[in-house]
Amino acid sequence: MIGDQLRRTAEGLGVVLPEPDPAFSGIAKYGDEGTGRQVTVLPPCEPIEGSRRRETYPPGEQDGGFWTALGSHGVTMAGGWIAEPAEVVRATAVWLSGAGLAETRARAPRISFRPWALAHEQEPLGAVELVWQVKLDSLHTSQRGRFTRHGALLTAAYAQPALRRLTPITSHLNVWFTTRIEPSDNRQVGFGHWGGLVGCGLFPHDERRYGVRRSSGELVGRTESPEEAVALVVAGLSEGLGLV
Repeated sequence: MIGDQLRRTAEGLGVVLPEPDPAFSGIAKYGDEGTGRQVTVLPPCEPIEGSRRRETYPPGEQDGGFWTALGSHGVTMAGGWIAEPAEVVRATAVWLSGAGLAETRARAPRISFRPWALAHEQEPLGAVELVWQVKLDSLHTSQRGRFTRHGALLTAAYAQPALRRLTPITSHLNVWFTTRIEPSDNRQVGFGHWGGLVGCGLFPHDERRYGVRRSSGELVGRTESPEEAVALVVAGLSEGLGLV
């Protein structure tokens, strides 16, 4: 088991790791309730033809080895593919000790993070802004980057102040907006409440165009560009249109 392998490696290095969460089999998941830090380590795996590739942070040539993700209070802050168990142990130990992103990367060079994470570490972002950054980040650090039309809608929506103050919810690549958000240390931030929806939803694939629809499914309009679709949603908000 990966937890046993990392424990043996830690003992050889003279490093003490906490016991991994027994609720997760096949991976090693560590946490520190005091600091709110989490580390999730997935074991190396051989690619299987036709299988869905594992999401990476960042994707690309470093795909291989132990996938190691560093989190804080339910937010994935950094991660990377690490070939050597010793480096995984060092990254885990230093992150759980409360070290910063830069210090952790100095001990484990394969760890990567994006600018928003460093800014959030220095001065915590607001709850809504944090959700936006996590979702926009996924366009660069996971398979979601392949869905260019979905990413274009998110990017265009974030550029609008009226939508940027709302929490984005994504489902099946569609984008909705809510006035509510409930961050949790136990799961990835960004899970909003569907009951707080306002305005209309954005659909990246609506008859080969960008669609704008109410929650009932009623079509408001289809556009050629994501910016035009977002403009329809903003116009609906300014006119006080709900989801009826």
